[in-house]
Amino acid sequence: MSDTVPQTGTGIGTEAVAEPPEPEHDPAAPAPLAVPRVATGDAEVDAQLERLADADHLATDGHLEVYEDVHRGLRDALTALDARPGPPAPPSTYGK
Repeated sequence: MSDTVPQTGTGIGTEAVAEPPEPEHDPAAPAPLAVPRVATGDAEVDAQLERLADADHLATDGHLEVYEDVHRGLRDALTALDARPGPPAPPSTYGK
């Protein structure tokens, strides 16, 4: 048994090593869309945007569940903004 590593190529005195075949492209297989997601600075919103990456690994029929979940989370984040108290209103000078 030889401890030498076979070389690739077809030159004289070298063994030809077969390259592995490239996998066939399956258009029906899940494929990442590679849509860039930019952080917003809001932890809740950023977590929902990252959740969108889960759709990259699902078949098309699984996307709806992810999109609905993200939509629900974003809607909840917006609703929470409405519930937060804002700064106090300035005193009214009307009627003085």
